[in-house]
Amino acid sequence: MAKKKRIVIALGGNALGNTLPEQMAAVKITARAIVDLIEEGCEVVVAHGNGPQVGMVNNAMLALTHEDPQQPNTPLSVCVAMSQAYIGYDLQNALREELLNRNIDNIPVATMITQVRVDEDDPAFENPSKPIGRFLSKEQADSMAEKYDYIMKEDSGRGYRRVVASPRPQEIIEIGTIRTMVESGDLVIACGGGGIPVTRQGNHLKGASAVIDKDFASSLLARELDADFLIILTAVEKVAVNFGKPEVKWLDHITVDEAKQYMTEGHFAPGSMLPKVQAAVEFAESKPGRQALITLLEKAKDGIQGTTGTRISQA
Repeated sequence: MAKKKRIVIALGGNALGNTLPEQMAAVKITARAIVDLIEEGCEVVVAHGNGPQVGMVNNAMLALTHEDPQQPNTPLSVCVAMSQAYIGYDLQNALREELLNRNIDNIPVATMITQVRVDEDDPAFENPSKPIGRFLSKEQADSMAEKYDYIMKEDSGRGYRRVVASPRPQEIIEIGTIRTMVESGDLVIACGGGGIPVTRQGNHLKGASAVIDKDFASSLLARELDADFLIILTAVEKVAVNFGKPEVKWLDHITVDEAKQYMTEGHFAPGSMLPKVQAAVEFAESKPGRQALITLLEKAKDGIQGTTGTRISQA
């Protein structure tokens, strides 16, 4: 029997919705696309973002401190853990239901609460730039900065938001358990929101006030699991150069070297397409035969079959 293709699929926020009701509806659509890949003979591992969700959890925890002054502020790392659990709860139930609807009853589905180590000396900690939480007035922002030592920045004339570091992932703490589950045939959801950011202090893991880019975390996860494919899902079917210009060019297949050249030329927006291409390149160049794919959720199966999406490989 031919070896199954092992795929790590990185779900973006559009696959999860922005509210609890939206999420419950969105994961049903997401589950159908993932199970399509399983029916094609793929072994799938799921990672996901948590942008709207971790902001919602953070806001709820802040509201609690206002209602009860005895309640301490909840660290961001704990908010990430909470978001992993409740996204995983909805996602694993939707996947299980979709599998059973297709008479696939031999694939257990489980969420791994995943810690990801970052370097406490990562330069990102010197220049926090990732906004989280709701918009605040100048007075509210000053109060938050004084009370919790938050770094607050004005955001495009819309108000002030907390900004945190976004360091690169260095190590997936639970990778051994994730690997064992995958090898035993489980459909695993891991590295939610890029993982719970921690730093190592001897044998102790300390939560960090940061968020990890889920595409970089997914790339690391794919490399550690010796995956064949990394699929990064986004809001467009293909990556483009000269995006938004008359001479726009949609990319079907590019080499690692071509992708690096396009990045050097500034074709991809920071905070948007750039980290996706960077993460795809990191995976594709890590071992011969590995390929990364950037496309829409509903086009993932077509992308694996080579009919759409942007594919990045060594040659």
